[in-house]
Amino acid sequence: MTKQHLIWDLPTRIFHWAFALVIIGCWATHELGSEYIDWHMQLGYVAIGLLCFRVIWGFIGTKHARFASFFPTPTKIKRYLSDDKRKVAGHNPLGSLMVFAMLVLVMLQAASGLFIDDEIFTTGPYFNALGSDVDKVMSTIHHNAFDIIAIAIFVHVAAVVFYQRVKKQNLVKPMVTGYKNEDEINTGDAISGSKVWLGIIIALLCAGFVYWLVVINAPVVEEYW
Repeated sequence: MTKQHLIWDLPTRIFHWAFALVIIGCWATHELGSEYIDWHMQLGYVAIGLLCFRVIWGFIGTKHARFASFFPTPTKIKRYLSDDKRKVAGHNPLGSLMVFAMLVLVMLQAASGLFIDDEIFTTGPYFNALGSDVDKVMSTIHHNAFDIIAIAIFVHVAAVVFYQRVKKQNLVKPMVTGYKNEDEINTGDAISGSKVWLGIIIALLCAGFVYWLVVINAPVVEEYW
């Protein structure tokens, strides 16, 4: 039986799949119409919390979750492309580009949603807080950024299928179980644990931050009728 080693910690895996579900949920609640706008906004707040968690985890998480371990420099990308048999335990340099792109794109999408008004039922907690010019910019971002996110998702899924069928590398299973076979990684790539308790503490802090951001700190904008 092939020996397996832990590569992806539990907090990273939970984030990955929760992030995917939230994006799908945001898209679905938008497509279903205005009666689901409250759900759409709540999912947007969850997205902000997840993004905050991932940013923090990218600095203090386990080895392969840290940004420093997979930041896609030109040298890393060139080296990876020139050696298709090179073993990469975590994100490969091409996958790293997608990770950072998705984080930035969804961050823009979620943050811009705080400043828009659907002109029917719901207003973002920061709508009109910084003036109409900012609201217009945020509205433009929010109504157009998802098209780019959708393209990025398509590319990501296509890459996973390519690696599965052409390069015979299953990228999905390790992100579910956390483990890779010993012949897929280099000696010393395995991590000793998932830092679960640290992940829980960070998740709670991020949830508290989001509550502060959209409830406690949200400005009260006076309306005149």
